[in-house]
Order: sequence, then structure tokens, then C-alpha cells
Amino acid sequence: MKNQKVLYGMNLPRKKSDSSLELYHKLDLKDKLNYRVFAKAYDSFKSHSKIDILTVIDYTKPSSEKRLFVLDMKIHKLVFNTWVAHGTNSGGKFAENFSNVKSSRQTSLGVFITAETYYGKNGYSLKLDGKTPGVNDKARERYIVIHGADYASKPFLDKYGVLGTSWGCPALPVDLAKNVINTIKGGSVIYAHG
Repeated sequence: MKNQKVLYGMNLPRKKSDSSLELYHKLDLKDKLNYRVFAKAYDSFKSHSKIDILTVIDYTKPSSEKRLFVLDMKIHKLVFNTWVAHGTNSGGKFAENFSNVKSSRQTSLGVFITAETYYGKNGYSLKLDGKTPGVNDKARERYIVIHGADYASKPFLDKYGVLGTSWGCPALPVDLAKNVINTIKGGSVIYAHG
């Protein structure tokens, strides 16, 4: 009986990761982030991360909700929880279409590793390397980066009821972008769920 354990004569399914549930509660994510999304992100973190920071983007939430979570896995702290834009051709309020194709202007899902920073047309930005074959492995070629944008801000949201959209990049509020980028750069995992 693979993946089963016997308890008082009963066969029960083995929990996928007792430690992920424990961390979920320590990070106080209930009512903020779905546990299953966190568990998938945590599995990716364990496999890929070089530093103790995990970023989760839950694109099943509307753009009007704070759906980006930056977690310090060493001290079990939610460091940032903020808005994040999705690609123009991914949808309006909800991201519904995803792509790994250049010029699609759609968001990519999967596991990314943060790389180097640079200054570009969107200011201080962070390059990403997609680690999910066929899903986001063309992220660098597509110039999918984290950057700040006015359309990813509370004032924009208050005015229009939704965030604006990017060309596929996970764009953040300008006032938080630099701090978020400096926290997650250099080898941390981003798990984008949708």
C-alpha cells in the first residue's frame, strides 16, 4: 500500500507534508492564501531555493486583491502582501489565459528563480528565470521581469476598480517595488499559481 500508513488498524492516506501545514499556520496565511497553493509553492521552494525567501503569486484571485506574498521562511514571517498586475492578454479583473510565447502579452505560471537587477524603461527591475519546462522557461527571452508600475497601485485600483495590465510581467506598486525586489533578488523562488 504505497503512500499509506496504518493507524489503529485503519489505512489512512499519508499527509503530503505535515511541515507545510505547520508553516502555513506559523506564517498566519489562513484567510489570505489558500493552503493548497501554499503547499505547492513550498514544495517548489524546497526543490529550488538558494535563499530563505519564497514569493507566491495567486492569480486565481482578482487583481483587486493583494495576491502577491513574500515570505521569510527562516523566521516564518509574511514580509510583503501586495497587489500584482497580470498580462494584458491574460484577462481583465481575473487572469484566465497564460502563455510561454514571446509577444503574447500573457502572464506565465510556474516556478521562477529570481536573478539579477537592472535599470530599464520601467525603472529598477528584476530578471526572472523560468524553471517549469514548456510553461515559463522562455521568461528571460520574453523579458518577463518584476518592476514597478503606476497601474499596479492603490490609487489606480480606487479609480478603476481593477489594476491595469502589463505585457506579461508581474508588475508591483511603484512605492513597494524596490523593497520587494531587494528582498527577493539573487536566487529566491517565485511560485505563480493560476
